[in-house]
Amino acid sequence: MLELKDITFQVEDNGADKEIIRGVSLVVPDGKLVVITGPNGGGKSTLARLIMGIERPTSGKIFFNGEDVTEKSVTERAKMGISFAFQQPVKFKGLKVLDLLRLASGKRLSVSDACQYLSAVGLCARDYIDRELNSSLSGGELKRIEIAEVLARASKMSIFDEPEAGIDLWSFNNLIRVFESMRKNIADSSIVIISHQERILNVADEIVVISGGKIDRQGAKEDILPTLLHSSAVVSSCAKGEEGV
Repeated sequence: MLELKDITFQVEDNGADKEIIRGVSLVVPDGKLVVITGPNGGGKSTLARLIMGIERPTSGKIFFNGEDVTEKSVTERAKMGISFAFQQPVKFKGLKVLDLLRLASGKRLSVSDACQYLSAVGLCARDYIDRELNSSLSGGELKRIEIAEVLARASKMSIFDEPEAGIDLWSFNNLIRVFESMRKNIADSSIVIISHQERILNVADEIVVISGGKIDRQGAKEDILPTLLHSSAVVSSCAKGEEGV
C-alpha cells in the first residue's frame, strides 16, 4: 500500500517559491488500479515523480507498505518493488531488448520467457528480441518495450506516466488490453496511471483528479468518471497518434 501524507513540492521561480503540489494526501490500496487525471499543468506527472523518488517533497511523508520512503532514492524504491514507466522512454545504445528484460526480471530469462512479455504488448518477439534500444525504434515501439520491462519486473507497484503519449491508435488499443490484463492479475500489487484518456479511465478502480496541485476529487470510477466526461480539458476520448509503429 502507498500512502502520501500532506505532500507539498516547491520549486524556485524567478527568486520566489512556486508551489507545484499543495498538501496532497492519498492512499493507493493493494490490488487496485488508480488513474490520476486532471488538466495539463495540474501536477499529475510531478506527483508520479515524487512517488518514484525522482523528486523529493518539500514537506510531508511518503510510506510504502508501512515504511517511510520519503528520503529513499529511486534505486532504493525500485529494490522495494516500485517501477516507473516514463512518458518518453529512455534509449540505451548498445543494450538489446533481451538484455533489458533480463535486467528487469533480475534473472536470466530464457528467450521464450522474454518473448512472452513482448507478445503481451503486441510486438512480434522474433523481430525485437535482439534489437538495440536506440533511435532505430519508434516512440510507440519504445513505449511498448518499456511496458514489457515493467511486466518482467513484476513490481509491487507500477507507475505509468501518460503511457498513451506518442503512440499510434493501434498501439493505444493494445495498451488498453495490457492494462485490462494487468488489472485482472494485480492481486497484492497496485498500478498508478497518469492519464486523461477516457478508455484508460474506464479500466480504473479509482480515479483521482488533480487540479492546481491539489486533489479536486477522488473516488470509485463509477462515481468520478461521469463528472469528467463533459470536461474536454480533463478527458480525451481517443488516442492522438504521433508516430507509426
